[in-house]
Amino acid sequence: MAVNLPSSRGSGRRAPMADINVTPLVDVMLVLLIIFMVTAPLMTAGVPVNLPDSRAKALEQDHKPVSISIERDGTIYLEDKAVAEDALPDALSAIAARPGPDGKPPQVLLRADRGLDYGRVMAVMGDLNHAGLNRVSLLSNAKEAQ
Repeated sequence: MAVNLPSSRGSGRRAPMADINVTPLVDVMLVLLIIFMVTAPLMTAGVPVNLPDSRAKALEQDHKPVSISIERDGTIYLEDKAVAEDALPDALSAIAARPGPDGKPPQVLLRADRGLDYGRVMAVMGDLNHAGLNRVSLLSNAKEAQ
């Protein structure tokens, strides 16, 4: 019985290997998947704010909204960048000038610390209204219905 084994004798040519080893590729992809699953929840909130509790349900979002956060000490963050109080109206006017895909100004998510003065939140909402950003959502922590 004769067996045809590849050898270095003969013509000196090796037959091309037709199989691809997929195991290392799957291992790398699973590690990347785990990394993304762990880091994705950490990317949603850039500024730590102690939000109040509420029984309201989450709203459906079509487009990425603009996030404004106000810390307990009154520091205002536009997305993840601190903004001075006197520079906030200009920054909001620039955001209102670039409409979203639906032609409307973008939606604004306002996150304010629960210990913050109510007048401070209303001053920021007044700046939003003056800039033409009228689609404002106040964020809170979800609370179970009793």
